[in-house]
Amino acid sequence: MSVLFMFPGQGSQRAGMLHSLPQDPAVTQTLNDAGDALEADPLELDTEQALHSTVAAQLCLAIAGVAVARALIRQDAAPDMVAGLSIGAWPAAVVAGVMDFGDALRLVRLRGQLMQDAYPHGYGMAAIVGLDELQVSALVAQVHTATSPAYIANLNAERQIVVAGSDAALDRVMSLAQEQGASSATRLRMAVPSHCPLLQAQAQELALAAEKITSHAPRFVYVSSSRARALLRADLIVRDLAWNMAQPVLWRDTLRHAFERGARLAVEIPGGGILTRLAHDVFARGALAQDAALDAGAGLDAVRVRIQRRRREDPA
Repeated sequence: MSVLFMFPGQGSQRAGMLHSLPQDPAVTQTLNDAGDALEADPLELDTEQALHSTVAAQLCLAIAGVAVARALIRQDAAPDMVAGLSIGAWPAAVVAGVMDFGDALRLVRLRGQLMQDAYPHGYGMAAIVGLDELQVSALVAQVHTATSPAYIANLNAERQIVVAGSDAALDRVMSLAQEQGASSATRLRMAVPSHCPLLQAQAQELALAAEKITSHAPRFVYVSSSRARALLRADLIVRDLAWNMAQPVLWRDTLRHAFERGARLAVEIPGGGILTRLAHDVFARGALAQDAALDAGAGLDAVRVRIQRRRREDPA
C-alpha cells in the first residue's frame, strides 16, 4: 500500500496558519530555515492583512506544507508519492528531495511577485460546480475575448472546474453557469489568473531563474498535476514547477494516476479538507475505503496512527 501526500494550492491559506502548526521539532526547524532563506520572520506572513498578498499566501502554503510533511516523516509516517495543486507542487518537490527548501522559497517568492505584478487587480479565478468540462468549456468559449479573457484553469473533479480570467469574463461565466444549472459558481481567494496563457511570460522568467539551482532526483515519486503523470528526472520536475502557473491543473487525472501507481491512502498536507474530499472520489474503493483520504488538520498523532495502521493492514 502506497501513501500519497497531497499539497493544496492557493485559496486554502488562512490567517494564523503558521502560528497554528503542530508542536514538533521538525516544524520549529522548518520555520527557522524559512527565516534564514527569506531573511525575515515567516510568522509575519500569515496575518489576515498579509495574506491579501499573493507572495505571502504562496510562501505560507509552501512553508506549512514542508513543515507538516517533515513532522510526519520524523514520526515514521513518510509518503511514497507526492503531488501538489499549483503552488502545492513546490512543497511536494522539497519533500521529495528535488530541491533545497531555501532555494524553493526564494523561487516561490519570485513566482508570487511575478504573478502579483502582472495582475495587481481586475483578474482572478472562479469555481464552477455541477457542470462538466464540456459544458464549462462551451461557456468559456462564448465569453472569451482578447480584452476580456477567460480560460479553463483547473479540472479538479468531474464536475468541479475552475476558470481563470478577467473580472468581467468571470462574472459572465458564473452567471451563464448558474443559468445552465450549476450547483454553485463562486470566486476563489485568488487575485491573479493562474494556470492559463495569461502567465506565459512570467513562467518563462521563473524557468530561467529555476535553471540556476541545484536539483536532485526525487526520493519519493513526484506526480505532476500539470501532466497527470510521474516525473522521474530532476530537470523535468524543476521545469514543471516553473511552468505550472501557466498550465492547466489536471488534478482529477493526477489522483487517478497516483491510484494506478498503487497509492491507496491520500493525505492532505497541511490540511483544510478540499483535497481530501476530492481524493475520496478516486481512492474510496475496497474494504478500507473509510480511510482512503485523510486531512492532516486532524492532528499529527491521528494521521501518523492511521498511516501506520494502513501499512500494516495493506502492506502490498
